[in-house]
Amino acid sequence: MANDNPNILSHVSLGTNDIDKAAAFYDAVLTPLGCKRVMEHPGGIAYGKAFPEFWIQQPADGKPASLGNGTHVSFVAPAREAVQAFYDAALAAGGRDEGAPGPRPDYGEPYFGCFVRDPDGHKLEATFWDMSQMTEHPN
Repeated sequence: MANDNPNILSHVSLGTNDIDKAAAFYDAVLTPLGCKRVMEHPGGIAYGKAFPEFWIQQPADGKPASLGNGTHVSFVAPAREAVQAFYDAALAAGGRDEGAPGPRPDYGEPYFGCFVRDPDGHKLEATFWDMSQMTEHPN
């Protein structure tokens, strides 16, 4: 049987040093994006719309979780309002601002997004691509 999955990634995992605090944060910020917990095991929780696409977990080697410099995870938002809700939920749940919701013309005309840090310090983004904002360019 062929695998017809068009996605490039199976899932992304971020380490945490406090699974309960991380779970409370991600329960709050992923809800506005239509995501929920889809799988759990001791020391790890997976989120997605239907499949386990995003994991938070304690490192398997037992060492403290640490950050990747230059690494961030970007989540798809269904609307600009969901980007704002993600951002508001992140700040209310102990996250830190890294860039308020808004357009960033350098990223492309349709882009609207925000950046935050989770309680462990991981950089996150929520983005909505509004293709109605795209202007046509002559060939």
